[in-house]
Order: sequence, then C-alpha cells, then structure tokens
Amino acid sequence: MKRFFKKCYLVFIFVLLYAPILTLIVLSFNASKTRAKWGGFSLKWYASLFQNEQILQALANTLLIAFLSALVATLFGTMAAIGLNSMKSRTRAFWFSVANIPMLNAEIVTGISLMLLFIAFGNLLSVFGQTVTFGFWTILIGHITFNLPYVVLSVMPKLRQVNLSTYEAALDIGASPLYAFYRVVLPDIMPGVLSGFLLAFTMSLDDFIITHFVKGPGFDTLSTKIYTEVRKGIKPEMYALSTLMFVTVLLLLLLVNCRPKSESGSVKIKI
Repeated sequence: MKRFFKKCYLVFIFVLLYAPILTLIVLSFNASKTRAKWGGFSLKWYASLFQNEQILQALANTLLIAFLSALVATLFGTMAAIGLNSMKSRTRAFWFSVANIPMLNAEIVTGISLMLLFIAFGNLLSVFGQTVTFGFWTILIGHITFNLPYVVLSVMPKLRQVNLSTYEAALDIGASPLYAFYRVVLPDIMPGVLSGFLLAFTMSLDDFIITHFVKGPGFDTLSTKIYTEVRKGIKPEMYALSTLMFVTVLLLLLLVNCRPKSESGSVKIKI
C-alpha cells in the first residue's frame, strides 16, 4: 500500500508538470482558432508560424541576445571567478557575497535600476549632443549584468578543485603563466565554464522583467512579444513555436542520455 501511494504521488507530480505542456501541444494542432473547440487536426499554425515575420524576428532577437550575453558573461564571469579565487579567504568571502547580490535581488529591482542608469547616462550624454536609445544594446547590457553572478557561481567550485601543483609544475618547466592557464587550469574548470554558459543562456532566453524595463519601442523578444499579445489574445502560432522549442530541448536531453558512456564514466543528465 505504501509503494502504491508513492507511485500515485509520483504520477500526480508528473501530471502537474506536463499537463500544461501537453495541452499546449494539442492546441498547436487544433484547426480552430478558439481554445474551447476542437476543429480537427491541422498543421496550418506551423505553416503560419514560418510566415509570421514579427514572431520570427522576436525569436531571432531572443536567440541572438541570449547567445551574446551568455558568451560575454561567461568570459567576464570566469575572469572574475579566477580573481576571487586568488584572494585571501575573508576578502574572497566578502566580494563573493557582493557578486551574488544581483542574483538574490528581485529582478524587478534590477530592471528598474538598469532603466534609471541608462536614463541617467543618456542625460549625461545629452550635454554633448548624444542620446541613449533603448533597444538591442541596452537589453544586451542588462542581460550580461544579471548573468554574471550565475557564471561566477558555476566556475568557483571548479577552481577550488584545481590542483595548483600541476600549474606550478608547468611554470617550472618553462611555460608562461598564460600558456599554463590554457593548458592546465582551463581544461579542469571547463565543465564549470560550460555550465555557467548554459545557465546564462537559459536565464537570458527566459527573461521578461529586465527586458521589459530596458527595451525600446519596436524591439521585441519572445517574452515581451507574448506579453503584448496577451491583451488581445495569444496567436496559435505561439503554441506551435512553444511546441517546437519543447521538442528541441527534449530531443537534446534524449541524445545526451542515450549516447554511450565515455571511458571516464561521465554522469548522464537525468530527465
């Protein structure tokens, strides 16, 4: 009986997790535009999706900003983690706590702060006849800002596991500090760097609040595009796009889990 209730509880949790996604997938194949009526199986919303320039442009903006912000945040976040790791314990603990404040802070506070910063910077530039235009660059800077702590948090544990004796041995046999870092330290911390990049990419891809405050008119990401359409009704093309994104992520997870184990005994990602 105890095992039965455990299985029922597990099924209940999975139903809560995947029932909304299943509903979304079913509606993406509904020929009727209304959600209250099944009009038959159809692929017209998928065809319409690839003809909707606004949605495709919002998707392109989202992917471009997510990739660039994750790349820049990973670069600077890794450098910051290396600098923090070289400090004394008390100083490192202090600055590490300071670096984590944006991650622990409410996103709406970060979004408003960035908006006010850009406005103040624009007022300063107006003295010299220049202006700050809200759009791609303000969103990119905002995403880099809130992605940095996630990268630092991912890289720091790997840096603490690095064997400094190997690095010092490379220096002793004539390697320059930069060459020794790329050949000895970087391969050891690469899992943390990749984890930080993927986490930053995911956070940027999913962000709405900060993007909403720092974006300009005429520039949309997927999150802001969906928000503007909520008032007049979300188009079924969004159901099709969400279904494609879900299937893409699911296939990637399946490929990672189904690939043969390497000789080093790498751990597989569990769905």
